[in-house]
Amino acid sequence: MGPVEEPLRLVVVDDHQMVLDGLKAMLEPHSDRVRIVGEAGTPAQAVTEILEHRPDAVLLDVRLRGSSGLDLCGEILGHRPDCKVVFLTVYDDEQYLYQALQLGASGFLLKRVRGSELVEYLTRIHGGEVLIDPALDTRVAMSAARIRDGEFWPGAHLGITQRESDVLSLLVAGMPNRAIAAKLFITEETVKTHLRALYRKLDVGDRAGAITVALREGVFR
Repeated sequence: MGPVEEPLRLVVVDDHQMVLDGLKAMLEPHSDRVRIVGEAGTPAQAVTEILEHRPDAVLLDVRLRGSSGLDLCGEILGHRPDCKVVFLTVYDDEQYLYQALQLGASGFLLKRVRGSELVEYLTRIHGGEVLIDPALDTRVAMSAARIRDGEFWPGAHLGITQRESDVLSLLVAGMPNRAIAAKLFITEETVKTHLRALYRKLDVGDRAGAITVALREGVFR
């Protein structure tokens, strides 16, 4: 008989205890393949758990209360480059997906996934694959042309940064500065700074002008 394969060691990070409890219950029947060795509700707790338990993979959300899972991803990989960071989120937004992959994440899954599927995905990711939830395939395909052209976020060809693109997308959606700030976890003053940069780069004088250019150029539809 060959050696018994050890279960994948996992740390789960979410700011809702109900989600953490749900993940533990969902993965418990599969403990021979995936074992939760730590859990955390904040980035600081997550880093502590990861440094202590040295897991094979970390499961976390794009957004955590008052902070960003994307920022945490970069911090985790800074401490543990060999750790597989996998996002499990309700946000089926291709911009979050591309940001996650650019940061070095190994997976981007949606919270509708079943326990057996999650175990299978985590096992494949541990084996070296980079996996994207099948529900995002269509959106990824629609963005493929942009990626082939070297445009890694909407509006890159206009000279705007990724964060400016995020602000512009919410501007097009009709959000006021306060809501944009809350959604992106930045201050209203930072939003205004990004807007000034957008107006300059798009050669417009106000929000309406920026929205007009974005729609005319097909940046957001």
